[in-house]
Amino acid sequence: MGALVLIAEDDEKQAELARRYLEREGHAVIVVGDGRAALEQVRQRPPALLILDVMMPKVDGLDVCRILRRESDLPVLMLTARSTEDDLLLGLDLGADDYMTKPYSPRELVARVRTLLRRGQRSAPVVDPVLRVGALHVDPVRHEVRADGRRVDCTPGEFHLLQAMAAQPGRAFTRDQLLGYLHGFDRYITGRTVDVHVMNLRRKIEPNPRKPTRLVTVYGVGYKLAEESHRAA
Repeated sequence: MGALVLIAEDDEKQAELARRYLEREGHAVIVVGDGRAALEQVRQRPPALLILDVMMPKVDGLDVCRILRRESDLPVLMLTARSTEDDLLLGLDLGADDYMTKPYSPRELVARVRTLLRRGQRSAPVVDPVLRVGALHVDPVRHEVRADGRRVDCTPGEFHLLQAMAAQPGRAFTRDQLLGYLHGFDRYITGRTVDVHVMNLRRKIEPNPRKPTRLVTVYGVGYKLAEESHRAA
């Protein structure tokens, strides 16, 4: 069964590669780019597992691990470009459950994640992977979307755009960022692809597609999935 996985990695290409492989495994994935954001995300919506890069801005991975170990027993898989024994031991001493050095195989990363989740399930309840934004529910495991209690049929491209935004409600995504979620799911991708998907999604999830309150435009940036508390009545 899929789980909610948080990736804290400031290298966008590395994070994107890991995200794609983990989503293919059936997991819901949230990506953040610095240690402070990782701590905030864990506290707001605890994942089943954290993939944590050591070298990150604001708060590095070692400090993130040190802080989290005072607050929870969240499984942590640490990533680093350093490969000396001292670095490895330091990460493990701080409470990391596993350790991988860069460059790494994405398939091995998925296998390590699988092992850590299986180990964690013996002592903790399974984390619900369903992404809920008010009355909009996105289930990455069953590949289902429900809006206001009714099931919504989505194409693979539509689903992955909605999943990305539901994982981080309120975040404004640029079109280029959203295009990154479509590679491998849409055969023909152009600059208009995101706009077409958004238009189709609005028809499916909005009470009034002409006046969207869920999937809204952020002028000069792109789109975001509005947090329920901020939606217009």
